[in-house]
Amino acid sequence: MRLPHRTVLFGAAGAVVLAGGIGLVAYATGGSSGSTAPKLAVVDPYIPQPASPDVAAGYLVVRNDGDSADRLVAVSSTFAPSAEIHESSGNAMQQVEGLDIPAHGQGVLGRGTMHLMFMDPTRQLKKGESVDVTLTFAKSAPITVHVPVLGAADRPGDPGVPSGPAVTAGSPEHPGHGS
Repeated sequence: MRLPHRTVLFGAAGAVVLAGGIGLVAYATGGSSGSTAPKLAVVDPYIPQPASPDVAAGYLVVRNDGDSADRLVAVSSTFAPSAEIHESSGNAMQQVEGLDIPAHGQGVLGRGTMHLMFMDPTRQLKKGESVDVTLTFAKSAPITVHVPVLGAADRPGDPGVPSGPAVTAGSPEHPGHGS
């Protein structure tokens, strides 16, 4: 049985997305109905322009407004044949099995801690473009997020880094992705 798959792209307008808008949020709920399911939102995804053609790192926050926990268990992308969840420890990195996302909490993939690692990209990423990244969870349906590539030192919310309003699935601003 194939789990439902939703791809959600948010932004106030196409110009915001083309400019690398960071106010991106993607939503998914667990496969079961009722108030006990996780309710996940992916917030502020970004990839800094990589210095090396061999790897790229990705960062985001997975927020869970639901009544039960979930776990990010895998990641894949359209631009790299291999993608993993990694954890930094001092000057070393290692692959981890997943990221816990507690009920009414969040899982953070950020610089200097747990993050996404994309190996052997098929092309060099450049500031201003974006790529699709699919997150797979233990309970919830996969979420595909349109992730902007920022400057090497840029972060969401920095001055000059555009962001747009969050748009929820099924809203008038983004029809066709309702539950």
